[in-house]
Amino acid sequence: MKSAEQWIQQLQLQAHPEGGHFKENYRALTMHGDRNIATSIYFLLKGGELSHLHRLTADEMWYYHAGHALKVTVIDQEGHLEEYCVGSDFEKGEVLQLLIPAGCIFGSEVLGDAKHFSLVGCMVSPGFDFRDFELFSTSQLLALYPQHEVQIKKLTKEKYLY
Repeated sequence: MKSAEQWIQQLQLQAHPEGGHFKENYRALTMHGDRNIATSIYFLLKGGELSHLHRLTADEMWYYHAGHALKVTVIDQEGHLEEYCVGSDFEKGEVLQLLIPAGCIFGSEVLGDAKHFSLVGCMVSPGFDFRDFELFSTSQLLALYPQHEVQIKKLTKEKYLY
């Protein structure tokens, strides 16, 4: 089995502002002006790293590829929190793919310890654009969803410089 570092080198992944490592591997034809129909990336998260809570204005489909399961925490537009596991162990309730609807706030972490990792693919439609990406601080989300304090404190930083 390949290590996280081997995957990062082989796929030429770079650091992502939300946490983890990524590389865009597909950008579809334009739909309206400069908007692409869809985009896709590889996304790798090491154990101990977090994909911090963020929001997109488009749907995002996650596909499991390799490594350990990835726990994805989602706060929907009504403020309800759900946790899903993207992986291949169906007996543990893991799913091979997961849709994050547009407008939901979400973040993720690897199930396991620091030597584990998860490699997934993420397809966004309409295509990803950093103008549609919103990263949240701890205080921003606690003001909106104090009932989810434990998950928010785990998956955010107090301030972002982006």
